[in-house]
Amino acid sequence: MNFSTKTRYGLRLMVYLADNHKKGNIQLKEISLNEEISEKYLSQIVIPLKNAGFITSKRGSNGGYSLTVSPDKINLKQIIEIFEGSLYPTDCAVDQSKCNKSTKCSTILVWKKIGDVLSQTLENITLEEIVKDFNKNKKVINYSI
Repeated sequence: MNFSTKTRYGLRLMVYLADNHKKGNIQLKEISLNEEISEKYLSQIVIPLKNAGFITSKRGSNGGYSLTVSPDKINLKQIIEIFEGSLYPTDCAVDQSKCNKSTKCSTILVWKKIGDVLSQTLENITLEEIVKDFNKNKKVINYSI
């Protein structure tokens, strides 16, 4: 399974906002420079995040983007589903009416189990946890001999 670039960059944007949550509004230019993602691409990524109610924007000299929800209340499943949709590998694992063979399918329970485990795992990882782990594990590389 591969997540789209929008999902990966959207998560990086959200983690950046979470890491800077107490600073207030952050301009896309700053995120773009620090995350090495084009500002134009970020401007497309913020739209579904705003529509989902996770971020807000403010115009003006003190403008930018900020989280509308505390980082400990936003989990990976919520973010990924904004960009990818359902985390279940098949539609029938969620809604058996999507497939006329689902009542006789020998693999439907496998797809459901995979989706359940993935969903539960991602629900248990919050932005706050990602930021804490990242900041705790930052290492300064010393090239001097």
